[in-house]
Amino acid sequence: METTDTKEIAVAASQALASSSVPELRTLRVDEQSDELQLRGSVRSFYHKQLAQEAIFPVACGKQVVNYVSVQN
Repeated sequence: METTDTKEIAVAASQALASSSVPELRTLRVDEQSDELQLRGSVRSFYHKQLAQEAIFPVACGKQVVNYVSVQN
């Protein structure tokens, strides 16, 4: 079962993506599993994949960020 703190971390990570100036990042999903924040979805460039990961690092609170975002050319 998720704790309130865990839910808050996942929500904060989702909000960080939702407030991005890059529209593609707003469609990505953040899932929480154990001590991980999992980033999922697809973008059109590796640069956007990296931007998404960097956007959620500040709110990860020590959780490992696992980037499952795929790049669709």
